[in-house]
Amino acid sequence: MSLASHLQELRRKHQNLSTMVEDAQRSPASDDLKVAEWKKQKMKLKEEITRLSQ
Repeated sequence: MSLASHLQELRRKHQNLSTMVEDAQRSPASDDLKVAEWKKQKMKLKEEITRLSQ
């Protein structure tokens, strides 16, 4: 897998997590622990994207 395709995949995963977090936050019955876990995963992906982009 090339660096460009790896970065593209990381960005896709980051976007999917963003969508999941946004959807869950709109729902009053959302699981706060799950949302917090998704946010952590999203932050790790963002850090990885930044690191690989430099």
